[in-house]
Amino acid sequence: MDDVFAIILICLLAIVIIVPVFLIIRLYVHDRKQEEHSVLQNYPLLGKMRYILEKMGPELRQYLFNNDREGKPFNRKQFEYVNKAGKYQSSLLGYGAEKDFKENDYYLVNSMLPKMDEEIKVENKPTISTQIYEVKEENLFSRKEKRKESQIKPALLPDEERVILGENTVKEPFYLKGIIGQSAMSYGSLGENAITALSKGLGMAGGTWMNTGEGSLSPYHLKGNVDIIMQISPGLFGVRDDDGNFSFEEFKKKAQTPQVKAFELKLAQGAKTRGGHVDGKKVTKEIAEVRNVEEGKDIDSPNRFPGINTAEELLHFLQELRESGGKPVGLKIVAGNEAEVEKLVKAMKENDIVPDFITVDGGEGGTGASYYELAYSVGLPAFTAIPLVNECLEAFEIRHRTKIIASGKLLTPDKIAMALCLGADLVNIARGFMISTGCIMSQVCHKNTCPVGVATTDKKLQEALVIEEKKYRVCNYLVTLRQGLFELAAIAGLDSPTKFTKDHIVYQSQFRAFSIGVV
Repeated sequence: MDDVFAIILICLLAIVIIVPVFLIIRLYVHDRKQEEHSVLQNYPLLGKMRYILEKMGPELRQYLFNNDREGKPFNRKQFEYVNKAGKYQSSLLGYGAEKDFKENDYYLVNSMLPKMDEEIKVENKPTISTQIYEVKEENLFSRKEKRKESQIKPALLPDEERVILGENTVKEPFYLKGIIGQSAMSYGSLGENAITALSKGLGMAGGTWMNTGEGSLSPYHLKGNVDIIMQISPGLFGVRDDDGNFSFEEFKKKAQTPQVKAFELKLAQGAKTRGGHVDGKKVTKEIAEVRNVEEGKDIDSPNRFPGINTAEELLHFLQELRESGGKPVGLKIVAGNEAEVEKLVKAMKENDIVPDFITVDGGEGGTGASYYELAYSVGLPAFTAIPLVNECLEAFEIRHRTKIIASGKLLTPDKIAMALCLGADLVNIARGFMISTGCIMSQVCHKNTCPVGVATTDKKLQEALVIEEKKYRVCNYLVTLRQGLFELAAIAGLDSPTKFTKDHIVYQSQFRAFSIGVV
C-alpha cells in the first residue's frame, strides 16, 4: 500500500515539476530560435511577459490606471452616466464634479431667472412603461438590486415645437417630437440582437429615429416599430441591382415601407472619410442578402457615389430621390474646411436644391472599422464643424430651408445642448446607445469578437445580449437624455430646448469667458 502511495506521489511530483520545466525549456528554445521578435531572441520568457502586458494594456488602463476623466474615447464618468441612465434612469452624483475647471472648454449660460416646471413646453403624457433597477443594498463585494415596473415621463416636444424634415419639399414630411436619435449603425457592423434591442428600446421611448447605417434596411431595424432614416452610401446597399448599380425599383420599395420616414446620402463619416468596410467574417448569408453582396467576402464601398463627379450632380440625384420617394432626403458630411463647405452650399443656392437635412459628423465620431490615418487626422471635430456649416448656410440665406443633425461624442445632455447652441437642430448618438446595450468599449468592433455580443454577428457571442433586458436600458437612456435636456433649457431661461442659440454658450480660455454670440 505504501509503495502504491509512493508511486502516485512520484507521478504527481513529476507532473507538477517536470512538465512545467519541460514546457519552459521548450518555450525558451523556441524564443531563441525564432527570428520575428528581437526582444524574445535576446530575452526568452521575460520578453513574453512584455507582450502579455502590452496585450492587457487597454484593460489595465481602463480599469486600474486611468482616472475617472482620462479614458478615451470616453472616460469612466461618461461611461458611468450612460449605464446609470439606462439601468436606473438617473444621472445623480454626489459631492461635486471631478473636472478641472481651469481647462479651456465650452460652458452653458445659466439665466438668473430660470424657467419653472409649469412654464416648460413639454409633453409628458402618456407615460412610458419600462423597467428600472432599484438598489436595495450596496457593499464592496456585493450589490442587491431588483428590477421593477416603472412609469416614466417621455419628455417630448409638443406639436408646436416639433422639428419637421421636408416640410415644404415632399408629400410625406417627417415630424419629430424628440431632438435625439440613433446615429447610423449597420446590421452587419452590429449583430441582430443589438439592432433588435435598439429598435425595440427606441420604439418604446417614441419621438425618435433609428438610422440604418449604410448596410441597408434589415428586418431587425423594423422589430420595434421605430421611425427609420435609411442611409444610402456609395456602396448602394439595399438599393442596388445584381451588378451593383443603383436601382430606382429597389429604392421605391424602401420608400414605400411605412417605417422609413427619410433617406440620408452618406458622403462621409467622421471616423472614415471614405467608403465603409466590413470584414468578411461578419458577412453572414442573411447580411449578404440584405446588402445584395457575396457571403463571407469583405465589403468595401467606394469613397464617393459612382457616376457623380460634381456637387451639382449630387444635388440633382438627391432631388430625383426626393421626387421619386416622396420622403425627405438629406446628406451626411464631414467638414474639412470653410472652402469645401462653401463649395457645396453655393451649389445648393445656385441650383435651388437644398437637402431636407444635413448631418454634420465630427472627426471624433465612432466606427465599426476604419484606418488609423483617417480616424486620427481627417475631418474637423463636431464643435468646430457645426458652426462652420451653420454660418455658411446663413451666409447663402438658405439656413431656414434645412435642418442640421450633429454627431460626434454627444452622449450626455450637456454636450447635446452645446451642439444645439452652436447651430444644430437635432443630434445623433451611436456609441452611447451601444453602451446602453452592453458595450464595454473593448475596441474590437472590426474583429467580430465583441465580448458582449454587440458589434458581432457571431451567434454564440450574441447570446449574452438579452434583448428583453437591453431594450429597457436603451429606452431609459434616451428618456434620461431628453429629461436632462429640458432641465438645461429651463436653467438657461428657455421653455424648450429647440430655442438654444449661440447666446447660451461661452468658451473659457485662459480664465476668460468669450461669448459665442458676440462678434
